[in-house]
Amino acid sequence: MDNDKYIGRLLDNRYEILEVIGTGGMAVVYKARCHRLNRLVAVKILKDDNLEDEDFRRRFHAESQAVAMLSHPNIVSVYDVSTSLMADYIVMELIEGITLKQYMEKKGVLNWKETLHFAMQIAKALEHAHSKGIVHRDIKPHNVMVLKNGSVKVMDFGIARLISHGNTLTKEALGSVHYISPEQARGGRVDDRSDIYSLGVVMYEMMAGRPPYDGESPVAVAIQHINGGAALPSVLNPNIPGGLEQIIMKAMAHNVSDRYPSATRMLADMDEFRKDPTTLFDYTGLPLDAAMRVQNNTVVMQPPADIASKVVDSQTPRRKPPMTPEQRREEARRRREAQQAKTPKEEKRSRITLIAIIACSAVALVAIVIILWFLLGNKGKMVKVPELVGEVYAELPDYQGLEIKKNELYDDSVPEGVIISQIPEAGTEIKKDYTVVVDVSLGPASNIVTMGNMKDWTIDRAESLLEGQKLNLDVVIKREYHEEIAKDHVIRTEPKEGTTLTQGQTVTLYVSEGKKSQISGMPNVVGKDKDDAKSVLLLQDMDLNVVINEVYHMTAKAGTVLESDPSAGVKIKTGQTVTLTVSKGIEKKIMPDVVGMTISNAKGMLTALGFKSPTAVSVPSDQPKDTVISQSLEKEKEHEITSEIVLEVSDGSKAPATKDVTIDLRNSALNGECHITINQGNTTLYSGRVPKGTLSVTLPNQTAVGSVTYTIIINETDGWDVTEVFTTNG
Repeated sequence: MDNDKYIGRLLDNRYEILEVIGTGGMAVVYKARCHRLNRLVAVKILKDDNLEDEDFRRRFHAESQAVAMLSHPNIVSVYDVSTSLMADYIVMELIEGITLKQYMEKKGVLNWKETLHFAMQIAKALEHAHSKGIVHRDIKPHNVMVLKNGSVKVMDFGIARLISHGNTLTKEALGSVHYISPEQARGGRVDDRSDIYSLGVVMYEMMAGRPPYDGESPVAVAIQHINGGAALPSVLNPNIPGGLEQIIMKAMAHNVSDRYPSATRMLADMDEFRKDPTTLFDYTGLPLDAAMRVQNNTVVMQPPADIASKVVDSQTPRRKPPMTPEQRREEARRRREAQQAKTPKEEKRSRITLIAIIACSAVALVAIVIILWFLLGNKGKMVKVPELVGEVYAELPDYQGLEIKKNELYDDSVPEGVIISQIPEAGTEIKKDYTVVVDVSLGPASNIVTMGNMKDWTIDRAESLLEGQKLNLDVVIKREYHEEIAKDHVIRTEPKEGTTLTQGQTVTLYVSEGKKSQISGMPNVVGKDKDDAKSVLLLQDMDLNVVINEVYHMTAKAGTVLESDPSAGVKIKTGQTVTLTVSKGIEKKIMPDVVGMTISNAKGMLTALGFKSPTAVSVPSDQPKDTVISQSLEKEKEHEITSEIVLEVSDGSKAPATKDVTIDLRNSALNGECHITINQGNTTLYSGRVPKGTLSVTLPNQTAVGSVTYTIIINETDGWDVTEVFTTNG
């Protein structure tokens, strides 16, 4: 695309466009050089047909600026967003690598370790973006770059939202149809879980060698996503570990509510599987077919303590059929009797059970008080207790004359907020203004969220996980110095690990500011090797930022520290930047060919290049005086500029060599007998008559060096003259 109108242009007097490296539906990506920071970047320029759409341009800049706020090692960085008279564009990190799609095409089916390695990095990128409120919407292998070191970077965050504004299945979206979620295919609402679905599809393809759905047209593939029912990847590749297949299929769950609620939760399962590849999970309630072969549907997944919060899976458990009020009362009575029959040893097994026992004891105590009041014959107007079991507590009407007290406990079979049982029972007559106690379900016990061990987590990861619990937690950040925990990493939390979290609770993250600032004298590192100097500075234990500035030097060997800034003895503090100027050694240059030049011109050229002034040695020669006839340094090779250069120069003392020169007359204008004159410059070398048919004339003892030009004048007998020029190499 040499005729591309942007190539060679300088955008905003900063970005020099070098070449096209990619073309998409809405923009062209160029390799460019940032002249301000002297680095190569990628510049994505909007295509001309989008420039007329002001709404599109506005959204382009809004999305790009939001994505520019992302900062994560697994996300391609956005450096700049700009509008100029020439173009609307974004400037991004230039990645040297191939796409995950190209990698998969090259390697075919990946093993489970590679799949997990790539998938965890993509999930970490999603975790960070989702914590900032950004949904990718177009996760696919084509948007994941694989670097030479095996790390990956996700690109084009927010771009899909521009291409498919309004979440409809547009022409551009069809290009990614193999990876879109069912809700995207339907044009429905898209959230974090849509990205999780797409990641599941990418993992499926890595392990199975092809996506879960394919068809003759994009629309046919989209319909398959909407209908669901993909074959298990183990059908295509029986070597897939069961736990990893479960993770893939949970991420790809057709119903949004059956998928992982967040990338953080998916990462927890990935990490648990990574530590123990024999792990099998039980995702209760998730229709993953009989092939999952998990028999005990009462097991709850408990991520390791060092992952995050010790939380159980938040997917809705399988529910029993709705019970009648009578059945609910009987169930409540049975539950209370069973709880009261627990032994102390059993109580220790479950904190949840202990909470339930304490709650039931409280209910019983309140009930005894109510009954005693009733039996003591309190006089007054009597009222009948209404049927409250099965009602939603928050929607109860105001019962005149009754105070309803709520007691909360977990129940796997009753939805959150619904009344499980009541005391007194419905129909009981009690005195007006007495209290009715109701048990209200907190939902399944799996909704319990406890504070995890977040020590040494980055602040972004900790905040992301807490936000993902959907408890509307008030997260407060407090900073303090710490000698061991790195800056912006969590030191401790309040409440502490293991504490149950509740809706709206305040959680304080104590975050490290790094080591407390110290002041010390700058050590003397001048004259040391740069590596030794860096070690000396490291021993200061002040987290100094060491910058190396390399320069050529005529005497100091390469790697030697020439000076430091600050200099030795100057006060420095924790985190300060220290610049070391280090020798690169003697500069080298290409030796030119100066043979044939005059000595003065040769000296001028060499000194202008930075070489040491050469030494001229006069030698006898038949070359013109002061002409360089040899040089000591090999031409067109690199040499140190301090190298000694010896040039041999002609003294002109030798006579030039001679030889006989024969001039061929066969092509001359000889028509008959004539007179010819041969001149060299103003000197006549030959003059005489030659008969018709003469083929050549020999000139004895002519100079044998260089090219010589002769002039031949031919005078025919009839008076016609012609002049020819003849050149011969000596």
